[in-house]
Amino acid sequence: MIKKRRFGSFSAAAVVLLLAVSARLASSADEGMWTFDNPPLKQLKEKYGFVPTQEWLDHLRLSSVRFMDGGSGSFISPKGLILTNHHVAMGQLQKMSTAEHDYVATGFYARTPKEEIPCPDLEINVLVSMEDVTSRVKAAVKEGMSDADALKARRSEIAAIEKESLDKTGLRSNVVELYHGGEYWLYRYKKYTEVRLVMAPERQAAYFGGDYDNFTYPRYDLDMAFFRAYENGKPVQTKNYLRWNPAGLGEGDLVFVSGNPGSTDRLYTHARLEFQRDLYYPLRLKFIDRYLQALRQYAARGKEEQRRALGRIFGLENSKKALTGEYQGLLDERLMAKRKAAEDEFRALVAANSSWHAATGDAWESIAQALEKNRRDYRQRFFRRLVSSYTGIAGTIVRLVAEVKKPDAERLPGFHESELAELKFNLLSPAPIHKDMEEALLAASLRWALDELGPDDPFLKIALAGEAPETVARKIVQETRLDDVKFRKALIDGGEKAVQKSTDPAIELMRRLDPMMRESEKWVRENIDSVLSSASEKIAQARFAVYGKDISPDATFTLRLSYGKAIGYPMNGTIAPYKTTLYGLFDRALSFGNTGDFALPQRFWDRRDRLDLSTPVNFVSTCDIIGGNSGSPVVNTKGELVGLIFDGNIESLVGRFVYDEEKNRAVSVHCAYMLEALLKLYDAEALAAEIMSPESDK
Repeated sequence: MIKKRRFGSFSAAAVVLLLAVSARLASSADEGMWTFDNPPLKQLKEKYGFVPTQEWLDHLRLSSVRFMDGGSGSFISPKGLILTNHHVAMGQLQKMSTAEHDYVATGFYARTPKEEIPCPDLEINVLVSMEDVTSRVKAAVKEGMSDADALKARRSEIAAIEKESLDKTGLRSNVVELYHGGEYWLYRYKKYTEVRLVMAPERQAAYFGGDYDNFTYPRYDLDMAFFRAYENGKPVQTKNYLRWNPAGLGEGDLVFVSGNPGSTDRLYTHARLEFQRDLYYPLRLKFIDRYLQALRQYAARGKEEQRRALGRIFGLENSKKALTGEYQGLLDERLMAKRKAAEDEFRALVAANSSWHAATGDAWESIAQALEKNRRDYRQRFFRRLVSSYTGIAGTIVRLVAEVKKPDAERLPGFHESELAELKFNLLSPAPIHKDMEEALLAASLRWALDELGPDDPFLKIALAGEAPETVARKIVQETRLDDVKFRKALIDGGEKAVQKSTDPAIELMRRLDPMMRESEKWVRENIDSVLSSASEKIAQARFAVYGKDISPDATFTLRLSYGKAIGYPMNGTIAPYKTTLYGLFDRALSFGNTGDFALPQRFWDRRDRLDLSTPVNFVSTCDIIGGNSGSPVVNTKGELVGLIFDGNIESLVGRFVYDEEKNRAVSVHCAYMLEALLKLYDAEALAAEIMSPESDK
């Protein structure tokens, strides 16, 4: 419900509008991805009669983790044991795997701590503290500054805040922009980079139904994986962890999700949504189709090539399905009309108050004009890209050695002092790079760019120098030494002098391209980003004045709290149940002849008689989630773990723009299924014992 405010100079019509907005917010659904500094206490009390204590909130926050390669998780024992999804773990599983040991396909279980496998490049974050630094960031912008200078001032101050915090605390320190510039918060994280794999089931069990069932419900997936965080070679001793409730939850129960949703666009202006609809989504989907085509051609070469390409194919298929659903939402005239009506309502309230109107000015028009300017060559900029780990590493090294010579405040984002540890951790990853796949992808991306932009495009003149894409890709991939971590480190340690002298073909190419790319990025910063930043900040301040903080900010891949109830929904003329069971899993496998994506691992058939087929498998809730929430814990009002988020239903895909409580559902693995599987399918008694009796052997 809207906070009470003085109407000031509102007109009668504005009062009516405000009352209408107030009523709409008061009856709001289980919507919102809330920051832990501003939990939805009032909404929870009014709708569910439950108010979590600060101790409850702090415990959940400190038990939750962020996977920096994308996803969420939680500590579930005092010995650093972490639960997440198999599909969140998949990138690390592939990097650990070889032709002889394919952990994605066969799964893995470490029966003793000595058998746990170190991850090559996984960073885990725990949000330790939050500090409001809004006033300091905004004070850096002086009256009369241009939009470009204002953006530079904000970014310089943010870099200074992050560096000061890092030096003072030693914690990973990131300033997070909320409400599109309405607030700035300093988030401090304890990070773990010594992480080991404990257990993962076969992909066939974790991703049962494959892409056919992705973003659908009912579901029957065992999408879980277990890691352990270490420090100095010993398991981390974690005071905050979630206790496992094997009974799970009942229909209608109130539950919470603590995770790191990636991004939403619910506070975007209508003009920004139109830009997404007209340019961003069509180009992105076209690019994914071409990328998938190249990967599938590579995978068709043989079994090992198929294994190497699997992770990327999975990720792209997932993205394609999600983006298609989001794009369909933007093409829905009713959705766009709803967003336009909400914006018009908001603007009318602002216009009715002279001080708000004066402060906001022509912010909406400024955004529309900047986006119109962005349309002119957005397509060209979009296709000026190279798909290759080698060119990615080379481009980052070329930038890094140049940027570190500058004062911290003047560096490009990603190269500030507070960001260098993470940057180098990723640059020096020992994860394998497969030359044959890299060559195929680099050649394909150069060919796409040539098809879209033509041979006279300045980017391609530099990249191809008159040669065929396949020739350029072959030379770069076969002659580069960037797959050698020691070689990368020597270049970084040698600084700009070493990079300028390097004859490595990937480094040479990115040296030639860097000036052009810098100039293009500078134009975007000064003409697009700066305008969007200043105008969005003004709109955010107006939103606070009208609505207060009764609306949650858009997602930013930072820790958020969502809430809802476990309940089914109307679907295809019938009703989807709130849970599925093992009966349904076996029925679905048999209905498809136990073949393809619907084939169960043999252990399920061999041990079917051991299983309690009434065990809940997956369930849905009204919790508001989006990509990045994968692996998030689902907890009850006691703070006990009852489930594991792994997906949303197809109706949830428009949740990037709007939330619909009637049909939007988060899909989770039930705790009872995970425990049943560990004990009766995988003989993981020691792991199950640690989960169920976490303090028995500290």
